[in-house]
Amino acid sequence: MSVPVTFVERARKGIGHRSTAAGEVGARRMMAHRLEASADYPAMEQMRDQARRIRLHVLGHLDELLGRFSDEVEAAGGHVHFAADADEANAYIRKVARERNVRRIVKSKSMVTEEIHLNAALEADDLEVVETDLGEFIIQLSGDTPSHIIAPVMHKTRQDVGELFSEKLGIEYTDDPTELNQVARRHLREIFLSADMGISGCNVAIAESGSIVLVTNEGNGRLTTSAPRIHVAVMGMERIVPTLSDAAVILEVLARSATGQRLGVYTNIITGARRPGDPDGPEEFHVVILDNGRSRVLAGDKAEILTCIRCGACLNVCPVYREAGGQAYGFTYSGPIGAVITPSLMGLADWHDLPYASSLCGACLDACPVRIDLPGLLLKLRRDAVGEGVGPDGLERALRWYTRLATNPGMWRGATRAGGWGAKLIARQGWIKSLPGRGSAWTDHRDLPAPDARPFHARWNERQNGS
Repeated sequence: MSVPVTFVERARKGIGHRSTAAGEVGARRMMAHRLEASADYPAMEQMRDQARRIRLHVLGHLDELLGRFSDEVEAAGGHVHFAADADEANAYIRKVARERNVRRIVKSKSMVTEEIHLNAALEADDLEVVETDLGEFIIQLSGDTPSHIIAPVMHKTRQDVGELFSEKLGIEYTDDPTELNQVARRHLREIFLSADMGISGCNVAIAESGSIVLVTNEGNGRLTTSAPRIHVAVMGMERIVPTLSDAAVILEVLARSATGQRLGVYTNIITGARRPGDPDGPEEFHVVILDNGRSRVLAGDKAEILTCIRCGACLNVCPVYREAGGQAYGFTYSGPIGAVITPSLMGLADWHDLPYASSLCGACLDACPVRIDLPGLLLKLRRDAVGEGVGPDGLERALRWYTRLATNPGMWRGATRAGGWGAKLIARQGWIKSLPGRGSAWTDHRDLPAPDARPFHARWNERQNGS
């Protein structure tokens, strides 16, 4: 996959744009909801620890858990397909659609289907694919891409949506949220009733029962998985937990971390297709379990990223994400999680700049419900980028010079003394307002504190001597 522009170029388009400002307001609101929900739940820290233990246990027993899950799905009358990559996953779903004469498909919100570009693959077969999550529906109508894992349309204002619905759905313009919701509901209701296939993601899969758990706040997930005659669930292979009790722990921290709720409004546990005597439900149930680079990640030193439960909390607290916007990350996953998981899954050749899209402030680690060390993983990816020769221009040379200076005390003292005096010459009232070359990337936007002309060891000696 070739990415034509860099993170910096994409971020420049987002910084200061109205849509990014709207997204920042939304991110801060979601962050506040998470903090409030966590404060109201005294056991939150213990639940975070328990959720982390569960997710790490899963990584150590993934093969047996997936085997158990597959057996249980098939015992309940379902079908399981293990897909090595995006092409294989898409090919299987296209095959099912072709063999069952499917023409119209409805989809519930799913990041993993965004990852494999499933919609484009299905539309290439002249199939009608309709997103039914309100945010994803708006994204689809506008031809845009999601900007947030949980709230894909966070970067759009209600005025944007009103104009879009007026243009695409032929209604009189309104920016009233209630009316816009009703317009979407009326439009989608008829589509649900005539759909042949429903495609969903999977928040959690339960090995002991072969069930999938689907969490939504709009109810579209229930219609997607029960109204059409075929239901296809697509899941990353790491989405599994051993038991229903384990799933309950994940759901406790997921809802609070994602939206500040105690539990998602619609939490569905789906096991197999319709049984004799059931009043509704699909005739067929298929689960596509996707690898797409996850096995490689699992075998490496960044396997911890696979414990992610896709809550989006790290995005909401990240200063880089809030300023640059979700589109700046160039792929399905944005924010700190995207800066780690995209190059981990897709390789550093095209995504080597994402690990540098972070200040390493650690806010993401504090917010993560399963305590993923995102700053540590970003540093590992930066190390790998330099090792593969795709790090920032000049970084390797700069590190060589730094190593040479740092291991030679005389050179170090001379260089720091010269740098301190040089900075003193160009500083004004303790601040450097302009630097040449690459230094201008900083001083074009903010002043730089001037370093002390005296090196640290000299100041330390003064303090020790009481002078």
